[in-house]
Amino acid sequence: MPDIGKVTEKLQEAGAVVPGKRLRLDFGDEGCIFLDGVDNAVSNDAAVAADTTIKVSLDNFVALAQGKLNPAMAFMSGKLQIAGDMGVAMQLQSVTSKMAR
Repeated sequence: MPDIGKVTEKLQEAGAVVPGKRLRLDFGDEGCIFLDGVDNAVSNDAAVAADTTIKVSLDNFVALAQGKLNPAMAFMSGKLQIAGDMGVAMQLQSVTSKMAR
């Protein structure tokens, strides 16, 4: 099982944010990762408002980043849920590709 701290660190090192936007990756009981493209920061702060929240399990997020799970199929099957600006959510692939490096 992936460790949220290591995933956060990897996203932070890669600068994996959507420029000018705030995106929350909500992993339920496992926590969240906040990608702040306004302040160019990555944290586990759950209190800051986001333009978009993507609800997904940490395992499925890692599978997305590794190219083992198709984002469209994850959305259609309910493994990934989006609340907020869909345009920001469409940029998720650019975020996950930075993590895979």
